[in-house]
Amino acid sequence: MAIRTDDLVVHYPGNPAPTLDGISLTIPDGSFTVLLGASGSGKSTLLHCLAGLITPTSGTVTDHGAAVTAPDPRRGVAFQRDVLFPWMSVADNIGFALRARGVRATDRPARVAALLDDVELARTVAGRRPSELSGGMRQRVSIARLLAGEPAVMLMDEPFAALDALTRLKMQDLLTDLWTRARRTIVFVTHDIDEAIRLADTVEVLDNGRLTERITNPLDRPRPADTLADRPGYSEIRKRLHHRLGIAQPTR
Repeated sequence: MAIRTDDLVVHYPGNPAPTLDGISLTIPDGSFTVLLGASGSGKSTLLHCLAGLITPTSGTVTDHGAAVTAPDPRRGVAFQRDVLFPWMSVADNIGFALRARGVRATDRPARVAALLDDVELARTVAGRRPSELSGGMRQRVSIARLLAGEPAVMLMDEPFAALDALTRLKMQDLLTDLWTRARRTIVFVTHDIDEAIRLADTVEVLDNGRLTERITNPLDRPRPADTLADRPGYSEIRKRLHHRLGIAQPTR
């Protein structure tokens, strides 16, 4: 198993209730897990514990049996907003991750070009700065830089939340395609039920800092957005997730 948490608790001083309470979770190698919950449910805190960015109050996080106590290149993180260096070109942003991994300077241009291909960006953007790109393009560069580090585990904290609806769907397709080809372990945070259904093998539902349900996605891949609502099993899993998140179904 890639990552495991046992009775994980995060309780910040001054808060009456823990942000995470008794989280026990196992994430298999090569799986696509979505952490789903409303704002304040603890899903981002849990992801940051998996990354080694937050030290839990009690309980443990392990990665293949080794305690997670700090960030590690094995576990790459993508955040809601791109964290590209604004003074660097696209090529230099991606090259920064390649250099950190020990890739020789002479080999980096070819790797940058290949990574741009992977995230379906034209190689001509390599010389542009982040400020010259759209939000969707910047997130593609962020994913390319994440892939440049060749992490075994990709931890993604609502990376598409700020994008428009159409770009968001395209990014979901891109991420699914990357996962299908590379089979890296992905843990993805969202509050969007349809995004969870499109992406996940397993949906872990959080509410008030606790895991309230684990749902295995019954829908086969691929899951095109334009036919998702017509798929057998879609309505049932969507209603179940709505119920778990306390969202009332509209009456007719």
